[in-house]
Amino acid sequence: MHLKIAILPGDGIGPEIMQQGTAVLDAVASKFGHVMEYKQATCGAEAIDLVGDPFPVDTYETCLWADAVLFAAVGDPKYDNNPTALVRPEQGLLAMRKKLGLYANIRPVQTFKCLLHMSPLKDNLIENADFVCIRELTGGMYFGEKYQDNDKAYDTNYYTRPEIERIMRVAYEYARRRKRHVTLVDKANVLASSRLWRLVAKELETEYPDVVTDYMFVDNASMRMLTEPTFFDVIVTENTFGDILTDEGSCISGSMGLLPSASTGEKTPVFEPVHGSWPQAAGKNIANPVAQILSAAMLLEHFGLSEEGALVRKAVDASLAANVRTPEIQVEGGAHYGTKEVGQWIVDYIKRS
Repeated sequence: MHLKIAILPGDGIGPEIMQQGTAVLDAVASKFGHVMEYKQATCGAEAIDLVGDPFPVDTYETCLWADAVLFAAVGDPKYDNNPTALVRPEQGLLAMRKKLGLYANIRPVQTFKCLLHMSPLKDNLIENADFVCIRELTGGMYFGEKYQDNDKAYDTNYYTRPEIERIMRVAYEYARRRKRHVTLVDKANVLASSRLWRLVAKELETEYPDVVTDYMFVDNASMRMLTEPTFFDVIVTENTFGDILTDEGSCISGSMGLLPSASTGEKTPVFEPVHGSWPQAAGKNIANPVAQILSAAMLLEHFGLSEEGALVRKAVDASLAANVRTPEIQVEGGAHYGTKEVGQWIVDYIKRS
């Protein structure tokens, strides 16, 4: 297979972990006879500094050229700490989602047996936790009408029936490939937008009689995720709730550096780690590349390359079991491995398998 891939390293640790992600793709391509054609583009703070736009037209055109986008992270303290900044790196991420029509964000949450002790939760709570968060990505408060002056501000949590229907169908199709259980998370006891979500979901539920559907308020869901994460199979929710819950879920595994994600929709799909740009670690060779590498695995699987994706996952599991880990998840007294060393170990495993 010949895949055209847009590479968006972004800011902070992005370029370092991206090198490991593409190295893994190259190792897979060599082993299985595929061709990976890359085209790199700028985004985030880097793009603002270069052209004043966090998602330039050239970057958008590169994404349209590609079969898939492999993205790392955006963000920079000089914008985070300036509340008056009109242009911010994260606006580039929102623009990419909107322009590519990426309405479905898929974030798997899983635990690794050898890392259960790293989680802030007790081992008996998280063992065998394995669920997927399906987050609506192009609607809600992040994209609704906004206003701010010195005395008042508002963000409009706007949703339409078609937006809700399409993301609910994504959730149901994922559930059919898993344990056939969907949980809609909303705040229907307070928010009108949530009541529309629940109304539409109740109607669609009858089309998927083979899937168990339940409904949970977001405050209850946030607690249940910490007290009984094994309850969930597929969680589906709106943009703001999804942003918060998926970050909460990522902590279950013990490190945000372990979990990948995919964003799909109308145009080119995007695959990215769930963590941020961690600018304080940039250039220090300490960032965990596993989430970026597993994002590459999701990219492969999206195009039906299940054997290739499975090998990448096997290599990651083997590296963790062998204590080839970056400092934040290394066992006490374990050898030091940096971003490059972990990536190279996984590449070597793929090559010799």
